[in-house]
Amino acid sequence: MGAIAHLYRGEVYRSTIWRTRLDTTTNWSVVTLGVALSITYSSPQASPLPLVLVGILIIFFLMQEARRYRYFNVWRARCRWMELHFFAPMLREGDLHLEDCWQDRLANDYLHPVYHVSMWTAIGRRIRRNYFWILLIQTVAYLGKLIVHPTPLETVGQLLERAAIGPLPGWLVLTIGALYCLSWGIIAILSEKSDIRRAKTRRDPLGMG
Repeated sequence: MGAIAHLYRGEVYRSTIWRTRLDTTTNWSVVTLGVALSITYSSPQASPLPLVLVGILIIFFLMQEARRYRYFNVWRARCRWMELHFFAPMLREGDLHLEDCWQDRLANDYLHPVYHVSMWTAIGRRIRRNYFWILLIQTVAYLGKLIVHPTPLETVGQLLERAAIGPLPGWLVLTIGALYCLSWGIIAILSEKSDIRRAKTRRDPLGMG
């Protein structure tokens, strides 16, 4: 009993630490986007390029956060597994139901540790939880800059002219931006469908992973 209690406390500590790391990368994304917004909207003549370049940093932070989420999900799953099969039965009826072999599954997870979700699933979950709003603000701010600065937009030709970056024509830059947003949306939708399928086929709705 004492060993399990200490084990559970250790897993809670690890999940808390990695949860804090998830929040850190989200904060980095928000801060860098805020800096890009400040630079871009500092004057009507300021370039919208910082809002484009910050997308590279957002991708980097998203990848890093997805990797951290895969670690966090392991510790979270172990905590939930012990709560579900050890603490709850002990508190309710005093019977740990070892005949269900839940302890073997936990032991195997310690003997052969693996990620419980794929990288794509982790990316999709982080987009749905946080990065959808970050990407939405980035997109709206970029389009808003093109529409209102340096003067209110009058023709589509002006939009394409303002969107141009060096030798890259405006239509190409806007197309790349649309693919950038669309790709993250597709990943989020596909990962959500994958989560739904996993939930339906899982033996235990509150099981490991």
